[in-house]
Amino acid sequence: MPLLTLKVAGKSNPATVAGAIANNIREGKDIEMVAMGPQSVNQAIKAITISRSYLADDKIELTFRPEFMHLELDGERKSAIKLVVLTHKVEG
Repeated sequence: MPLLTLKVAGKSNPATVAGAIANNIREGKDIEMVAMGPQSVNQAIKAITISRSYLADDKIELTFRPEFMHLELDGERKSAIKLVVLTHKVEG
């Protein structure tokens, strides 16, 4: 499956990010999200929570696996969180 990386900022709108998650999952894409800093991690987790409700009628359940990663920004190594979104078909 194609992989889509969403970069989430502290000022990202969680409902908008949730819509992107849901629409891309419906298209069969795998999603990972990258967030740096507490506000962006908060917005990313809110977006996953909201997208779960968007996908309820599609009988798709979401969970995520957090991972640490490092990015090179302006010559400096920065830590970030990658949230790998996992999908599960719900029966019934």
